[in-house]
Amino acid sequence: MALAVCLLLDPPADAVVRRLWARLEEAGVPSLASHTHGRHVPHLTYASLRSWDLAAVAGRLSALPARPPVQLQLDGLGLFRRSRCWLAPALTPDLEPRQRAVVEAVRTTGADLHEHYRPGAWTPHVTLAPRLHLEQLPVVAHVVNDVLPIVATASRAALVETSTGVRHGLEHLV
Repeated sequence: MALAVCLLLDPPADAVVRRLWARLEEAGVPSLASHTHGRHVPHLTYASLRSWDLAAVAGRLSALPARPPVQLQLDGLGLFRRSRCWLAPALTPDLEPRQRAVVEAVRTTGADLHEHYRPGAWTPHVTLAPRLHLEQLPVVAHVVNDVLPIVATASRAALVETSTGVRHGLEHLV
C-alpha cells in the first residue's frame, strides 16, 4: 500500500483518459480502469509514499502556498520497466518545482518516499496500462495516437491510498 500525492485532471481531460482506458480494455489491453480495486482516476503523481502519517502529510501539504492551476499537454507515450505504459506530459517550467516542493514537504513529516519520486529521478506521467505486454504495444500506440495531444488543466490535488482508491482532497492545489 502507498499514499500518492496527485494532481487530478479537469473533467474534459479526465473523460478523454477514461475513454482511452475503455478503448484499451475493448482491445484486450488491461488498463488502469480495471487494475486492482477499479477505483482509479486519471492523475499525475507528485510523490508516492511507502509509509506515512496521513494527518501530518495532509497538514504539511495544506501549509504550502496555494498554487494556480497547472496546464498539462499530454503529447507522448512512454513505458517504464516492468511494463507500465503512460502518457507523457511536456515538462513545463513550473511542474518540476511544484513536485520538488511537495517532496520536500512530505519528507519533513518522516514519510518514506519511493525512490522513483526523488527530485531528479521523477518522470511525470499519467498511467494508461499498468501491466502492458510488449506485443500489445502497437494496439496501445494506435489507440493513443488517435487522440493526442490531450490538453489538461489540473486544478485539484488529492492524497490517494493506492490499495483502496480512497481519496482525501487537499485544501488547495500544490
